[in-house]
Amino acid sequence: MTVRIGVLGTASIAWRRTLPAFAEVPGLELAAVASRERASAERFTERFGGTPVEGYRQLLERPDVDAVYVPLPTGLHHEWVARALRAGKHVLAEKPLTGSAGHTRELVALARERGLLLRENLMFTHHHRHERVRRLVADGAIGELRSLTAVFGIPPLPATDVRYRPELGGGALLDVGVYPVRAARLLLGDDLRVLGAHLRTAAPDGVDVAGAALLGTPDGVTAQLAFGFEHHYRNAYELWGSTGRMVVDRAFTPPADQEVDIRIERPDGVETVRLAADHQFRNTAAAFVHDLAAAGGPLRPAAWDASDRDLLRQADLVDAVRVAAQD
Repeated sequence: MTVRIGVLGTASIAWRRTLPAFAEVPGLELAAVASRERASAERFTERFGGTPVEGYRQLLERPDVDAVYVPLPTGLHHEWVARALRAGKHVLAEKPLTGSAGHTRELVALARERGLLLRENLMFTHHHRHERVRRLVADGAIGELRSLTAVFGIPPLPATDVRYRPELGGGALLDVGVYPVRAARLLLGDDLRVLGAHLRTAAPDGVDVAGAALLGTPDGVTAQLAFGFEHHYRNAYELWGSTGRMVVDRAFTPPADQEVDIRIERPDGVETVRLAADHQFRNTAAAFVHDLAAAGGPLRPAAWDASDRDLLRQADLVDAVRVAAQD
């Protein structure tokens, strides 16, 4: 099966990371790239192939496009993902899928109604290091788990960056905060609830530029999350147990061509578990193609359930952090 994919928008992440990864995935063919300005689409297709298209709607009307990748600003996702689904296209959208749980529910329902695949590109979940972490914790490498700390912070952005524009879905929670939230779910499960949160906003638009949240499981394991746009660059998580500590640096953005480490600290010394390089962008695209090929036609409920629960739980938890910060 060959999946012919179109791209809605010419965002930097598509140029730097996603389209190079698409080129390495068997069964995935770049059919077209759309931009509001034809010259921008042509720049992409000159490098990656496919047909340049002026206008997002025109791409969705193309019969040679089976699926679309949506790297538009978050505030445009709800409209254009819905348009893509109504046009009969499967969708892989950049994170977060939308800016609210309500909009995410609408898109999930629409994808189900149309029998289409809908995925969110939180690509780090497809890196093999995190599954190794889960196995090590389950095997008692740090004893009984007590808490998780996860962070993602980046230096200040140019004042004109779309991530400072609330009408386009800007803000630190939706841009970098979703990573620590997803890491907490990945490692602690989906029974987390928000115990408290804080978002710091900046004038004049009131967009959130930094934040923190405290989450907890029913059995008392806590997750302390921090994120923002005014930090020394860092993304990492650590797990603290009864007999040791496990640290994962560059947790969300490891280079595709570099080995990665898991550091385990115990009273008797430090152990470094070294793993081979892994390409999380390529893995994400390959998983998308695999799921479409496995379905072999219009999707049935079994093909949706786990993915839908993941999309909805992530959106609910992000919303809960926002609500808790307003209390």
